[in-house]
Amino acid sequence: MSQATVEEQMQNMPPQEQLKPGIQQQMTPKPLIDDPNYCAAGKLKNKVALITGGDSGIGASVAVLYAREGADVAIIYLTEEEADAQEVKKTVEKYGRKCLLIAGDITDKEFCRKTVDYVFKQYGKLDILVNNAAVQYESESILDMDMDKMEKTFQTNIFAMFYLCQAAVPYLSEDGSIINTSSVNSHKGHDTLMDYTSTKGAIDAFTISLAQQLADKKVRVNAVAPGPIWTPLIVDTFDEKHVAEFGKNVLMKRAGQPSEVSPCYVFLASQDASYMTGQILHPNGGTIVN
Repeated sequence: MSQATVEEQMQNMPPQEQLKPGIQQQMTPKPLIDDPNYCAAGKLKNKVALITGGDSGIGASVAVLYAREGADVAIIYLTEEEADAQEVKKTVEKYGRKCLLIAGDITDKEFCRKTVDYVFKQYGKLDILVNNAAVQYESESILDMDMDKMEKTFQTNIFAMFYLCQAAVPYLSEDGSIINTSSVNSHKGHDTLMDYTSTKGAIDAFTISLAQQLADKKVRVNAVAPGPIWTPLIVDTFDEKHVAEFGKNVLMKRAGQPSEVSPCYVFLASQDASYMTGQILHPNGGTIVN
């Protein structure tokens, strides 16, 4: 798919919405996970990566690009997302790499510990942890916020990062990499996603603090803060009218594709970013952040 086609497609989004969790294969247009124009260069040859939310959207694209760069991957996803996860596995294997599928709930600390142990036992090492999975729920007013949903948002988006990092750090190789998915909203706010935005601000602080703690271990910790990206999280959060206009408020006047964000994760995991830690990259279509 040419860049011109991608831009045209993203500027003409059909109205649609889904129940949670959103399913990628039911979206129109289907998010672009594997860009045929991407030029791999063996940047992650024989590395092993664990990716949360790797069944769809940004996480799926990261898994595929990591495979194209020579890495074996393991992806965590919810059981309801099995069909999407199987499609990612098929694509990863097409590029000659291995893909472990692990269904479960990352808000469960014991599940996180067992998963990291399992990945290490299966592959014999762990080089990269990508904390990408997230949920979000709209709320028009703080007075009407559902506290159960707020707790679910914090448990999924930030608590799980602590659980997974606690489990993974002892296994991470020297020159290993942790990459966390933040959001442009942590820098500019969002009036109807207050709890989600708060977790993303926490992720930024967590990233910077963990980078300081793990520097002596030679494990780099960075984050990516995407702008409006076309993923299942969008269609399972917003109504049809919002979806049809999604992304048109940025300088580039369109939403981005997962394949336009995932190269950031390749860069941060590779030796190209050997002098970067505690940093946040901003693929956001032109939103200026400090």
